[in-house]
Amino acid sequence: MTKTLEIPFIQSLETLDLQALDLALEEHGAKACIGCVNWPDAFPYRPDCNVTAAHDGKNLALLFHVRGLDLRSMELQDNGRMWEDSCVEFFVQDPSGDKYYNFELTCTGRLLASEGATRHDRPRRDASVLGRIRRYTTVDGAPFQIDGGIHSWTAGMLIPLDLIGATDAKRLRANFYKCGDKTAHMHFVSWAPIDLPKPDFHRPEFFGDLILK
Repeated sequence: MTKTLEIPFIQSLETLDLQALDLALEEHGAKACIGCVNWPDAFPYRPDCNVTAAHDGKNLALLFHVRGLDLRSMELQDNGRMWEDSCVEFFVQDPSGDKYYNFELTCTGRLLASEGATRHDRPRRDASVLGRIRRYTTVDGAPFQIDGGIHSWTAGMLIPLDLIGATDAKRLRANFYKCGDKTAHMHFVSWAPIDLPKPDFHRPEFFGDLILK
């Protein structure tokens, strides 16, 4: 059965700072648990991770709240190997084409964004595109790697809908992920389940549905 999340409308999201956005999404946004452990034998660890979402007709707001072991931020530049750090991710299909977009955000706000039809040959989106995506985070500084201990953090994005070909879309195919390939407790967790023998987030056939209200 396909996972579905209804994304509510909240006016003027682009005017809100992190505190105001967090409050608005907590009161009126759609919340989803990123909790599918798809490979329990090899990668059993599941941090607590929720995403809260809304849109304002022009932008999609995504705020991830994470609580779990380890905290890693070694990548200092955008469009690097974000998935190796403490990272949250959003993959979404272009409503009118074969390609999909991936947005991978570290706990300190470094962002990778790319596009393509498969996991191969995915050009990074340039600085002018990344500059249009507002980022939010409660963790400062890098590089660092903390193995163990419990850490709570928030990271989010305000993504213009035109960057994902969704200006007039009412339904999006997408998935949310939490990963940390080089954290002490490696994990690969998703919102919509992935039925594959080994970790692979680049599989649009397992995306769920986001319904923009």
